[in-house]
Amino acid sequence: MLNLVSVNVGLPREVTWKGKTVTTGIFKVPVDGPVALRRHNLEGDQQADLSVHGGPSKAVYVYPSQHYDYWRRELEDSELAWGSFGENFTVDGVDEETVCIGDVFRVGSARVVVTEPRMPCFKLGIRFERADMVKRFLKSQRTGFYFGVVDEGLVQAGDRLERVAEHPGGLRVADVTRLYTTERKNKALLRKAISVEVLPDSWRGYFKHQLETLGE
Repeated sequence: MLNLVSVNVGLPREVTWKGKTVTTGIFKVPVDGPVALRRHNLEGDQQADLSVHGGPSKAVYVYPSQHYDYWRRELEDSELAWGSFGENFTVDGVDEETVCIGDVFRVGSARVVVTEPRMPCFKLGIRFERADMVKRFLKSQRTGFYFGVVDEGLVQAGDRLERVAEHPGGLRVADVTRLYTTERKNKALLRKAISVEVLPDSWRGYFKHQLETLGE
């Protein structure tokens, strides 16, 4: 069964990284009880750099709970708590291979839509105190994904995650990540991605450029 394992929030904080002070909102902790899900984020949660985080297409960052077993082995850290990857929702029963851009889910009294995979920035390295973490994260293909908010509502850990509409485009979250990493010359998949209007313009523009460089 698909369900919401943990709801995680956090406010930006200042940390020192490579001799510089950096403000980041990547540190999230689980919270109990109902939490209001608004158009741009969860109550009690904020992003530090709104130019690349948050907003309509990145209101909620989602990470599959099953990926934690992989990272506990990779990082030799058995104490990884929910929210460690900066996710707002830790979920069970779905992942990047099984959800498509534009799929709509009901969770609690809210409705959300899958918008794009998470592309990590250097702050993931700060969270784990590892300069190689961004590279390892992308290589693993375990990126998680974002929800946009269709209808605001209340959510809490233990809520069922119900897929109420499947997007006809059939573009999996994992397909978008692969186009960025290992399948940059896959013309058929590039054209498919461009055709899915729910995918943010930044991604579609990037893939159109990719096609143009390939001679189309």
